Amino acid sequence: MIENQKQDCNVDCFSSGEEFLAAAKPFDIIFLDIQMDGMNGIDAAKKVREKNADTILIFITGIKEYVFEALDLYVFHYLLKPVTEQKFKEVFEQALREAGLRKMRRKKQLFINTRNKGITIDADNILYIESVSRKVEIHTTQEVIEAYGALGELEAQLGRTFYRCHRGYLVNMAHITEYKSDCITLTGGNTVYLTKKKYSEFVKAYMWYLQNGGASCV
Repeated sequence: MIENQKQDCNVDCFSSGEEFLAAAKPFDIIFLDIQMDGMNGIDAAKKVREKNADTILIFITGIKEYVFEALDLYVFHYLLKPVTEQKFKEVFEQALREAGLRKMRRKKQLFINTRNKGITIDADNILYIESVSRKVEIHTTQEVIEAYGALGELEAQLGRTFYRCHRGYLVNMAHITEYKSDCITLTGGNTVYLTKKKYSEFVKAYMWYLQNGGASCV
C-alpha cells in the first residue's frame, strides 16, 4: 500500500494466483503474470474485480493475445516481456500517481456529535475547521456547525487532503484559492492563519496534493 509522497511501499509477493487470493488483502496496485501454475492471471484479476473496482491492475506477460481480455478488466497497463528497468519504473510511477488520485476521489465523510444529535458531513463540503475552546466550528459551503471534538482527532480522520495550517485551523486544500506566507484564502473569501514557520511544509503538502490529482482553485 502507498505510504507517502516519497513513494515508500509495502510489497507482498505470491507464487500463484490461489496464494494471492487466499491472502484476502486489499492492494492499491497489483502486478500479475498471466501464465502461472494453477489459476492464471486473467482469472485471478476477475476475482479481484468482483470485490474491488478501484484496484490498479498491471499485467506482465510475454503473450500479446491476452490484450483484449485485459481491456475488459480495465487493466491500467499491459507490460510485454522482457521488461526493462526503465519501462517498469515509468509504469510504476504512473500507477502510483493514479492510485493517489483514486484515493482522493473516494468520498470521505465526517461523523460528528453536535449538542442535540450526531450528523454526517461530506468532507468535500468542508472549507475549514476552527478550534474554539473545547469545541470545533466546522465551516462548510452552506453553514457553520458547532460540534464536540478535538482538532487533532478530526485531522486524523480527514487525511492528507486537509492541512493543519495553525494550531487552531484545519483547511481543506480543495478549497484553497490563494495563499501567502501568513494566511490562506478559501472559497467564498474566508481567510485563515498560516503559521509562518509552517509555510515551507504547507507548500510541500499542497504541491503533493496537486501532483496526486487534487483540484486547484488557485
